[in-house]
Amino acid sequence: MINTMKSLLALCLFYSAASVSTAETPIKHTSFRPGEIWTDNNGAHINAHGGGILYDKGTYYWYGEHKVEGDAGNYAQVGVHCYSSKDLYNWKDEGIALKVVEGDHSHPIARGCILERPKVVYNKKTGKYVMWFHLELKGKGYGSAYAGVATAAKPTGPFKFLKAGRVNPGKWPLNMDKKDQTMETFKGVPGLTSSALPEGVRSEDMFKKDFEKGQMSRDMTIFVDDDGKAYHIYSSEENSTTHIAELTPDYTGHTGKFVRAFPGRFMEAPAIFKHKGKYYFIASGCTGWAPNAARSAVAKNIAGPWMELKNPCVGPKAGITFGGQSTFILPVQGKPGKFIFMADIWRPQNAIDGRYMWLPIQFDGDQIKLEWKDEWTLKDM
Repeated sequence: MINTMKSLLALCLFYSAASVSTAETPIKHTSFRPGEIWTDNNGAHINAHGGGILYDKGTYYWYGEHKVEGDAGNYAQVGVHCYSSKDLYNWKDEGIALKVVEGDHSHPIARGCILERPKVVYNKKTGKYVMWFHLELKGKGYGSAYAGVATAAKPTGPFKFLKAGRVNPGKWPLNMDKKDQTMETFKGVPGLTSSALPEGVRSEDMFKKDFEKGQMSRDMTIFVDDDGKAYHIYSSEENSTTHIAELTPDYTGHTGKFVRAFPGRFMEAPAIFKHKGKYYFIASGCTGWAPNAARSAVAKNIAGPWMELKNPCVGPKAGITFGGQSTFILPVQGKPGKFIFMADIWRPQNAIDGRYMWLPIQFDGDQIKLEWKDEWTLKDM
């Protein structure tokens, strides 16, 4: 009987150990499965929402919002998470690249603030990695509409917070008529109640509302052009108009040169890329967390004029971007002219369970084309 018990105990210990070993053994990913759980090297769902990717010295780095369980995850409780990969399928957890500040509720990135859509670029002149993000001060809802910036000596961080605030105070857009560049006739703007300009309000008035204190910066991305110039593209003017603003040579500030694009069109989630000398733009409409039809546009110059195209999505659920919202366009290294559309499937009731939707970008002339795929690989591009 004793020997039997010993045998059973040994067998239980064996299976217990095997179970633990299996749970800790990371899955080797060989394809993209949009909308499904995507695990890292520790077997945990990747936690990098609203993210962007930097390619540096043979490695991809994915930065995104670290979420926690429940609706509290819609506020920054931890910071910006970083992952690294050599093949885009399998990602190593590199930890928190930018941490929120604990114990100081007045700090711009205090725990409980809203810190969204982090994007990182490398500055060749300074040798620094520069992170920009949309920031809302703790307890202020979405009223701050700040752009925040941090830098690091390594792509994995730690990133040091530099500053945050409104953009280009007291500056006129390069593409605004001279006759409109005056505050003399501005009489204010009534409150917004929908994703449309109030009756009788011109989009130029929306811009002038924040002329002195600086323009709003909400959903955003960063784009570095072939000549090394970097641009901050962000939803502004209560989300009614997109701004494309030139960054300083060190990428940590604004030069004051910027344009207003898509005035009065109310867009969020901007993503931009360059293909065959033309600039392409993807964004969403403004419907909160709920998905809507994606929008696309093309221009010969990043400053415009921009020509709007059709919804790039085709097929079932194209009218809601397959349930997702754009966050970044990734050029695939070693595949010139090939790009990946990155999007989030938001789950605000349990933020940590947000999913990632990556799809290959196709073209029909200038029109961007996105088709749903349950599973695909880089070989399919």
